[in-house]
Amino acid sequence: MIEKTVDDLERRFGDPWDPGNPAGHAAVLAADEAGEMLAAGERLLDDHRLNADFVPPELGGRLTRLDHLIEVMRAVFRHDPCLGLGYGAASLIPAVNVWAAGDERQRRRMAEVLLSGGRAVSGYHELAHGNDVARAEFSALPGDDGRLRLNGRKEVIANAGRAEAMVLFARTSAAPGSRSHSQLFVEKADLPEGALVHLPRFRSAGMRGVQLGGLEFRDCPVPADAVLGAPGLGMETALRSFQITRTALPAMTVGILETGLDVAARFTDERVLYGRSLAGMPHIGAILADAFTDLLICDCLATVTARSVHLLPGETSLYASAAKYFVTTLLMDAMDALSRVLGAQFYIRDGGYGIFQKHLRDLAPAGFGHTARVACLSTVLPQLPRLARKGWLDDTQPPADVFRLGADLPPLSFERLSISSGGRDSLSAALSAALDSCEPDGELRRLLLIIAAEQADVRRECAALTPGDLTVAARPEALRLAARYAAVLAAVACVNIWLHNRERHDAFLSDPRWAVAALGRIAERMGRDPGPRPRHVTERLSAEVLSRHRDRRGFGLSNRRPPGSASIDDRPPPSMTRRIG
Repeated sequence: MIEKTVDDLERRFGDPWDPGNPAGHAAVLAADEAGEMLAAGERLLDDHRLNADFVPPELGGRLTRLDHLIEVMRAVFRHDPCLGLGYGAASLIPAVNVWAAGDERQRRRMAEVLLSGGRAVSGYHELAHGNDVARAEFSALPGDDGRLRLNGRKEVIANAGRAEAMVLFARTSAAPGSRSHSQLFVEKADLPEGALVHLPRFRSAGMRGVQLGGLEFRDCPVPADAVLGAPGLGMETALRSFQITRTALPAMTVGILETGLDVAARFTDERVLYGRSLAGMPHIGAILADAFTDLLICDCLATVTARSVHLLPGETSLYASAAKYFVTTLLMDAMDALSRVLGAQFYIRDGGYGIFQKHLRDLAPAGFGHTARVACLSTVLPQLPRLARKGWLDDTQPPADVFRLGADLPPLSFERLSISSGGRDSLSAALSAALDSCEPDGELRRLLLIIAAEQADVRRECAALTPGDLTVAARPEALRLAARYAAVLAAVACVNIWLHNRERHDAFLSDPRWAVAALGRIAERMGRDPGPRPRHVTERLSAEVLSRHRDRRGFGLSNRRPPGSASIDDRPPPSMTRRIG
């Protein structure tokens, strides 16, 4: 089912390198220069009914599995991140809050808006307070007529002027404390004229086509039943829904790095330096291999986290925040490294490689959009001492299907998501299980022992954290512990993806060399010396990058080839080959 959905989407997008394709790279760049959404892209997503992927099946949609949603949206981000955010994620974020806390009427109305091709937006942020939504001043206080009155601004909202429905985070009580805010589901059509003012558009360096705007409400009346769930539970609803979006959005943006790798591989194939192909140069091959390895790490951690939402929903608050931090960090670093392969070409905004600089700029908001990386670490940090004293001493293993690609999953249950893991972390226990297995040997086992030593040090240092280290005023060293924990989690995901998927008839996935490269890269990020990477490992990975580029296959774990795409060998010789030097 998911293969057919993604294949249909890829057919509609067509070959991105075809200059005549209305949804190809050339058209995407033209829309970016104009600061507009790609009209042809929006039409094809309308025809595909992409919004149905954001709606649960009981309400007429296709949202059955989070990993499937990610795979669909990764294809969109691969072609145009502005479509991924502006058409897709911008509506997904508010919808998840309605599925998590809305009543039957609210859920039905949100589904009707999306399935009819409409847009929804979420209003969390106010520029004065950034990611500190608990300090939001936007209010929805009761009026004399029993209705709530909306007052204040919400800013930097994708599609603020184009959306039919809104989910707004508002102060619903003047009392201090965590129960003073709620979320409200509001439809523009229900608001009196003049009560809502659209603020001027914000211009941005990345995601230029996404229409970022603001909304100002002036004593705007809405029914009291606009509140999602019980009044005062806005923060709890947000923390539960963030587990879906913090998992899904970074995983979707892995598609940006896929395009970056594709462009870099094309460049090395087409360039000759001092009489020698760039593709054959060891230094260039090492950069491609490292970026590809980082992509695989991101894919492993994102996939395991997405599957945990179904299988370990009580622990997802921990994994989602760790994955958001680690995945976005790796993606940005990998794209930056690939820019050095392209040299001066990486910042040129047109021509055959112009799509790279657009994707590089569009990736930047992934690190701070929705919730910043440091905010994610601040969510993980308070849970670490309890894990060190309890959770990490429990060797209860996670279900094996967390690591088995394509294995069946139970339905997505928003009700079972918890705002804290309660001292449970079964994924971390899977590291010792991997070591106990007889499968990893040689270089892979040596690297696993390095990761295990880091895990032990993290546990010891987390147990020594003081209460002052667990607040927003935490020392940098304390926050780094949360980052180190995220790195251990990524290593656990990688080695177990390799262990549990060797029978999938995928020669590359069953090859331990990619896992060796992944653990080595993660060890480096931990500040530990993994030793020199074996040359045959780097050569295998760089060769895989070029092979996938030439065969028009994806660079992720699925290793799929878009339907109807011709390999490089099937197409005419490149017309842009140049010699330099």
